[in-house]
Amino acid sequence: MNVVVTGASRGIGKAIVAQFIKENHRVIVCSRNAEKLGELQKEFPELITFVCDVANKLQVFAFADFVLQTFTQIDVLINNAGIFYPGKITEEADDVLEKTLQTNLLSAYYLTKKLAPKMIAQQSGFIFNMCSVASIKAYENGGSYSISKFGLLGFSKTLREELKPHNIKVTAILPGATLTDSWSGTDLPTERFSKPEDIAELVYSVTQLSALSVVEEIIIRPQLGDI
Repeated sequence: MNVVVTGASRGIGKAIVAQFIKENHRVIVCSRNAEKLGELQKEFPELITFVCDVANKLQVFAFADFVLQTFTQIDVLINNAGIFYPGKITEEADDVLEKTLQTNLLSAYYLTKKLAPKMIAQQSGFIFNMCSVASIKAYENGGSYSISKFGLLGFSKTLREELKPHNIKVTAILPGATLTDSWSGTDLPTERFSKPEDIAELVYSVTQLSALSVVEEIIIRPQLGDI
């Protein structure tokens, strides 16, 4: 399969890359951090990388063009890039919502719009949107992040209905607390978190189902519950 992953230099994105490469699939990734991408490519020499800040629409379009020039077929698109600014809606800076929407929602919207026609033409494909338990449960300190993730889940549901006739499967992933760099410095024990590798295995397993079934949403939380 030919696989496209955004925000792949660390955390869940990196685990997804490792999973698909382990299964001998071709993977293109993007990240705004060129140094991290370089480190990732050293770890996975077969990986194809592209520096892109997904908060910038023009850079998203450039990444999409690169993908279309590189892959004659797109089998899997994983909209994983995301940012989180903790805070309350009534207290956060005025530009936080715009920045968060650009990264967490609009990047998925624009990249999917550019790549979906290829999938429609081939009448096949998988699209995964990395939502969050914050897509279905409001948190006091979630602020703009929760707004963006509610929006991404709505985008996923709408997209699924549009692409059903074209045999394209759309899956929303809703992780709870997952042990990634965003939790670095925490004094919470590791058992209070899910592993990025577990989410990666779930994503890969969905692509292995028969054409007769689709997994619409996956909620994965730490066994001991939300933090």
